[in-house]
Amino acid sequence: MNPPVVSIVAKSGTGKTTLVEKLIAEMKQRGYRVGAVKHDAHNFEIDHAGKDSWRLTQAGADTMLITSPAKIAMVKKNPQAQEPPIAETIQTYFGDVDIVLTEGFKRSTMPKIEVHRRERSAELLCRSEIHDPTLIAVASDEPLDIDVPVYDINDAQGLCDLIVARFLA
Repeated sequence: MNPPVVSIVAKSGTGKTTLVEKLIAEMKQRGYRVGAVKHDAHNFEIDHAGKDSWRLTQAGADTMLITSPAKIAMVKKNPQAQEPPIAETIQTYFGDVDIVLTEGFKRSTMPKIEVHRRERSAELLCRSEIHDPTLIAVASDEPLDIDVPVYDINDAQGLCDLIVARFLA
C-alpha cells in the first residue's frame, strides 16, 4: 500500500490507543507525516444532535463536510451500510502522509504490531489458534519466546525504529 500501513492490534483494554498515541508522537518528532485510522466495530456518531452538521446529515446528505482554518471533518454514509475495504479508504484519504497507523483491523492483511498485557490475556491474537503471518512485532509487558521481535510495551522509540527501517527507509 502507498502510503505504507501498520496496524496496532490487541484485545480490548490492552492499550492499543496509548501505543498508537506514542508512535504518532515519536514519528512526528522524527519529521514524518502520519495518518491514523481507528476501527470501530459498532456504529459511531461523529455528529452531535442539534448541531448544523448533524442537521444536514439528518436532512439526507450522503456526504457532509465541515471545514475551518484548522480542520476538515467529513461524514460520508456507506452505501448499503457496508464498510469499505481499508486499502480503498487509505488510498482515497491518505495520499498526503508518509505512513498510516491503524488501530484494530486484526483480521486484515496489513502488517501488525500486537499489544500484549499478561493480566489481560495469556495468548496472543496473532499466535494462538491462527498463525497470522503479517505480525511483525509484539509490544509486551512480559518477555515472550516467539518468532517476531518483542519490545517493551512502552518502547515507542524501538518500535518506531522498526517501522522506519521496514517501511520508510
